[in-house]
Amino acid sequence: MQQTGPPSASAPPTISFRDNIWIIVPIGALIAAILTANFLLLNYVHVFSSILWTGTDIFMAFLLGPVLRNVSLSTRKEIITWLMPKMVFFMPTVSAVTTTAGYFLASKMGLITLQPPTSYWIFAVLSIVTVMMVQGLGILLPTNLRVYFEIRKDKPDMSKIQRLMKKYVKVVAIQAVLQFTIIFIMAEFATGFSFHL
Repeated sequence: MQQTGPPSASAPPTISFRDNIWIIVPIGALIAAILTANFLLLNYVHVFSSILWTGTDIFMAFLLGPVLRNVSLSTRKEIITWLMPKMVFFMPTVSAVTTTAGYFLASKMGLITLQPPTSYWIFAVLSIVTVMMVQGLGILLPTNLRVYFEIRKDKPDMSKIQRLMKKYVKVVAIQAVLQFTIIFIMAEFATGFSFHL
């Protein structure tokens, strides 16, 4: 018997841990690396999660952001409706795993106890990471939730959502720049420092 009429649209997603069960993989890998003191695994977890974090910031700020500004409101709403519930889990997970793995990696390499001027670089990285964590938990996550709950209303205020998304993308762009700074400092560590503070 042939079905008539348009197919039913799938219901908008909810913020659900079950739909984001994948986050146990990076968290589990981090815990395993710390408990087993496996330097290679710890390094891998740190590098891979930082790639995900930096790549997502670049994608959101410089690719998706401009695209969303140039599509119709209905398309923008559809994308944001499906994106935000994922971002609530994705960004805190990759940022927390990256930061935690980086700390244990630095401790294992003896970078925490280095003397000036090298210790200034460590202080710079810790300061940048602190700023990024404050931005993530104090701005990005609340903005993410505000957009999500607004867009699920029967009559969402799209101008409000647009303002919130503009703020979201701007902060993500700042985070991308800060991450490039951290990558530069890490490259300095890896190459033995081309200059000193």
